[in-house]
Amino acid sequence: MSENEPDKLPDLHADLKALKEEMHLLNTHRFVRIHNSPWRLISFQFIRGLAFGLGSVIGATMLVSVLAYMLSTIDFIPIVGEWAKEIVDMITRNGTTQ
Repeated sequence: MSENEPDKLPDLHADLKALKEEMHLLNTHRFVRIHNSPWRLISFQFIRGLAFGLGSVIGATMLVSVLAYMLSTIDFIPIVGEWAKEIVDMITRNGTTQ
């Protein structure tokens, strides 16, 4: 053993204590606790999937309606303009009947 080895021991104890505290914080983190239980994980992923699906549907609906409206204002392309106007008319008719 060299002369410097006893000086490193207090540092090693402090490092081990800090590592133990960090591992405790990591193990008590919400993300780790969710993944420790299969039922919690399944319910978390189910709710996450519902939120993703709902957001996708709402986003796609808004995007398609804005795109259809913009296409309906195009008059210089006869086929696309008429087709988009029919879609807008169909949407407004269905919206007023409900």
